[in-house]
Amino acid sequence: MSTQHALAGQEPFALAAEEGDHYHFLNHLATVKVAAGSDRAMSVVEFLAPRGFGPPLHRHDDEDELFIVVEGELVFDIGDDRTVGGPGSMAYLPKGVSHTFQVTSETARFINVTASDDGPPRFDQMVSTLGVATPSPTLPDPGPVDPGEVAEVCARYGIPVLGPPPPPLD
Repeated sequence: MSTQHALAGQEPFALAAEEGDHYHFLNHLATVKVAAGSDRAMSVVEFLAPRGFGPPLHRHDDEDELFIVVEGELVFDIGDDRTVGGPGSMAYLPKGVSHTFQVTSETARFINVTASDDGPPRFDQMVSTLGVATPSPTLPDPGPVDPGEVAEVCARYGIPVLGPPPPPLD
């Protein structure tokens, strides 16, 4: 089932573990489970990422963000604080707070929920714009990432890039 089609209106729906719109996104897998729309105030994206993955330091100007770690381990850098999160942990990031994270386990699966009180969140749109649609929920082969394109697309969706990704793990 395609999430985009399931969200044409306000009808409730349920998705199985492998369902959603899959994207190879910045060398990991993003699955849009709930796409925000003109009548929807949140989005839900599930990620599967390999060890060492971390997005550039950034903030969300228009939406709050919630991470829930399902499998594996992430190190969150939120403002000046660093926190390790394993399965069952979560991180709440209100809009305007700079943050990044890095996967420290072999892989990590985590859920990202964005919500806004100022119109629909646009995080899932940024994911689909930067990502490449794929029919199956598999990790992509690693490839080059254009930091200029990432910064430009993120800025277009109210997510300014403030610095590089975390340094590589030892």
